[in-house]
Amino acid sequence: VAFLGPVASYSHQATKLAFPSERWELMPTSTIKEVFEQVQSRTASFGIVPFENSTHGTVTFTLDGLADRTGVFADIAVCGEVYLNVHHFLLGRSSAASTETSDDPKKGTPSTDLSHVKRVYSHPQAFGQTAAFFARYLKGVETIDVSSTSKAAELASADEKGESAAVAGELAAGVSGLEVLARCIEDREDNTTRFFVIRRGANEKEGGGKERGEEYEGRYKSLVSFTVPHRRPGALADVLECFRKGRLNLTSINSLPSLVEPFRYLFFVEFEGSRGDDPEGRVKSVFENLEGVAERWRWLGSWENQR
Repeated sequence: VAFLGPVASYSHQATKLAFPSERWELMPTSTIKEVFEQVQSRTASFGIVPFENSTHGTVTFTLDGLADRTGVFADIAVCGEVYLNVHHFLLGRSSAASTETSDDPKKGTPSTDLSHVKRVYSHPQAFGQTAAFFARYLKGVETIDVSSTSKAAELASADEKGESAAVAGELAAGVSGLEVLARCIEDREDNTTRFFVIRRGANEKEGGGKERGEEYEGRYKSLVSFTVPHRRPGALADVLECFRKGRLNLTSINSLPSLVEPFRYLFFVEFEGSRGDDPEGRVKSVFENLEGVAERWRWLGSWENQR
């Protein structure tokens, strides 16, 4: 199972929830793109990638891999999801001249003076989820984006002067040998990240999870992507109307530039249901209606060209 590493990253924690390490070989990667590459090449049977955070939104790198606009991940499909409650810690080294401000500091409050901190490393998502803490306690300090929170801890640990810190998980403190300078510095207590489980050629009826020995409650989600004629008014509304008529509940909508032509977008719609588990025929009906919409667009385009 490939995941965004190093060990002790949030992706690693999510991976251990879905794939117990005593049963699976867990393979850390340097980037989210590399997770896709490992699965596409069959080096890994599954991959875990962060998809969205409840505070900071969609992870663009994952959306880019799913979009596959260069055609290198054509066989990749989503087959499961994992939710992880995310608590961020400021890790570093205390200043030699500083003293702890409290034996039991409150969440989101520094346990020591932070005036010696000159730079902080972390993943962009982590910075986005801890903006209030930085505005109050580390205003003006240089923030440096890196590939993962675990990597941030490694870099901070390598600074012998102790002027660097990292926003990472508590597990990273033990691995890197850093102190916890502040705990639970996320802006919201309900900060949660949703991870996708990806595999090559996932079968909708299997869902991927049953191979891991998990039991599902008969409730599936599906993720589909599509483009629409961006110069046709109401084109996206036509598509969404098909889902409304079919009574399929949409759980997320995202978009990326399609790279087909400027300002034409690739949309991702996630809904509750699956073509492989569709006893009432709702999903089948929606896709038939979508085919009708596409056919109408083709007819209108041909008619407009002839006119």
